[in-house]
Amino acid sequence: MNPLSVWVDADACPAPVKDTLFRAANRAGLTLTLVANRLLRVPPSPHIRAVQVAHGFDAADRYIEQKVASGDLVITADIPLAAAVLARGAHALEPRGEWFSADTIHERLQMRALMSELRDSGVMSGGPSAFSPADTRAFAAALDRFLARRR
Repeated sequence: MNPLSVWVDADACPAPVKDTLFRAANRAGLTLTLVANRLLRVPPSPHIRAVQVAHGFDAADRYIEQKVASGDLVITADIPLAAAVLARGAHALEPRGEWFSADTIHERLQMRALMSELRDSGVMSGGPSAFSPADTRAFAAALDRFLARRR
């Protein structure tokens, strides 16, 4: 089995999730790549790197889409990016610990479009709730289960 590559849509990824990924990369020897349109600091490690892409709408997403391979893991809250990487045979996990799947991605894309329409029309405002310690624990548990299955 090829070594696991983990790609992180890092522009909006919460710091506790990044910290969890840094520990996992060093412990399990994962290739961890954080992609953002700003400079990121990462701990010195042969397993961890940061890639800064050009500023622009979805530049980090496009980079990940081009580089991801079947079997890789992508950490993102972006539903269209998750759909693209699932189509390439990769896995997609939200920072809150919920998996994207081929069975539910179409519904999630439709719900995203509906919510966007409601926000644009002024019917609804706001976004997701604040990231919590429970979210960090859910993410860490989902990642640990995934890594255990790969061993």
